[in-house]
Amino acid sequence: MTGGGPSAVIIKSDKNRTIYGILFSCPITGSEKCIMLKSCCVYSTGVLCILLLIAGIALVMAHIFPNIVHSRIKSEVVLKNGTLAFAAWENPPPPVYMQFYFFNLTNPIEVLAGKRPAVVELGPYTYREYRPMANVTFLENGTKVEAVNPKTYVFEPSMSKGTEQDLIRTVNIPAMTVMEKVKDMPIINTLVSKFMEGEDIGLFTTLSVGDLLWGYKDLLLEEVAKMDHSIDPVFGLFHNMNATNDGDYVFYTGSQNYEDFAKVVTWKGQSSLDFWTSDECNMINGTTGAAFHPIINKSEPLFMFSSDLCRSIYATYEKDVWVEHLPAYRFVPPYEVFANLTITPANAGFCVPPGNCLGSGLLNVSPCKQGAPIIMSSPHFYQADQKFVDDIFGMNPKKEYHETAIDINPLTGIVVQAAKRLQVNVMVEKIAVFSKQTGDVQSLVFPVVYLNESVVIDEASAEQLYAVVLEADVVMNVPFIVIGLGILLGIFFMVLMCSRPKEQSSPAEREPLLKP
Repeated sequence: MTGGGPSAVIIKSDKNRTIYGILFSCPITGSEKCIMLKSCCVYSTGVLCILLLIAGIALVMAHIFPNIVHSRIKSEVVLKNGTLAFAAWENPPPPVYMQFYFFNLTNPIEVLAGKRPAVVELGPYTYREYRPMANVTFLENGTKVEAVNPKTYVFEPSMSKGTEQDLIRTVNIPAMTVMEKVKDMPIINTLVSKFMEGEDIGLFTTLSVGDLLWGYKDLLLEEVAKMDHSIDPVFGLFHNMNATNDGDYVFYTGSQNYEDFAKVVTWKGQSSLDFWTSDECNMINGTTGAAFHPIINKSEPLFMFSSDLCRSIYATYEKDVWVEHLPAYRFVPPYEVFANLTITPANAGFCVPPGNCLGSGLLNVSPCKQGAPIIMSSPHFYQADQKFVDDIFGMNPKKEYHETAIDINPLTGIVVQAAKRLQVNVMVEKIAVFSKQTGDVQSLVFPVVYLNESVVIDEASAEQLYAVVLEADVVMNVPFIVIGLGILLGIFFMVLMCSRPKEQSSPAEREPLLKP
């Protein structure tokens, strides 16, 4: 044959040897040269296969490409003008929503008689939260940045079950606070008791959602403010927290160490707190929870400082999740964060006054709330001692609804989904000098409201992050692509070897060299 395509051919040598070949036909002329060329190609394929496998394995062992990606990410995730990280930190693009769920008391008369409170959950009352950084100033050659974080809340009727005018019956927090403060002041407590009786001010009150959240002028506080001008006559659970900030922050930019990205250096000019009774509990650790350093490991705890809780907490890895086609690690605060001192001895510093420990799952934040008997917990006392759940009829703690969780893309440290869930409670107890107001009420932790501050990455940000993650995946998988090519060439080499031409010996060549 004279064609060059695949065919079965017979090649005769000048020694009458018959050689059968497959794959490609060659001209009769120069057949030996053709065979040598094909053999060269076959063995070259084998050598290239081995080289690719060795190169791929060496690249995997050396971590060259992951190191290239990580170095690039570390250099770009820095708080400085011009970086995407700074733009997202200064003005977060994904919408943040704050949902409030109130506990409406249904049996106030029975509670004053010593019965178990029964509550019904109302809500959510949803607000869009705007939280751009302001007064941004770089310090110390760009290694730190100073800023405040004002938050503005706008009511979203379409996402709410009710209006801001809905009425809620709950514990009278200003009254409970004043009674606790003056109960050991013989003359003053008598005057306060008579004033409350004359104005029909009791342990429970009914207020609108808007007043409870953002503030109203309280009659009792107005009277007390006449004697103590430091008292604010306006009370609200989030009074002075709409269109305002929670204090001046200084953050690390991450330019010196990527692990310090967005970590809090000082808050209100202080590098530690003074609310608690131990140095460990007063430490300010981690970020504010809005951003984290890149290249996160599953084994590391993530520390966060919360001005709402007046303390630092940490979260640990729970599981892998996917959010908007993006890979993420879910981190949650473990039970030990709010456990009592028998389980977590370091939490003894959160017992205020010293030795007054409430039990697992609760945090007395009265030292940082102007002495108000405010107790923080997870919604429905999730992960708290069962006693607190049993004290209130209507509590139904569930992990999926009441757990705080943060989903973070591990490569960039960007939060792709989060839900911060906290419950505001009030310590209620019978006070002898205020027997007409407190009756025979049981000593208990009364739930007022819980909040769910949530965010999910928006579509535009998700597409931008997906492009970064995809590019990083391609680069980091180059060694495995090389190994894959080596394996494919190896398979092709085996096919070539199995289909090589085989020499057929003649009868004369099969004769033994020595004959008997």
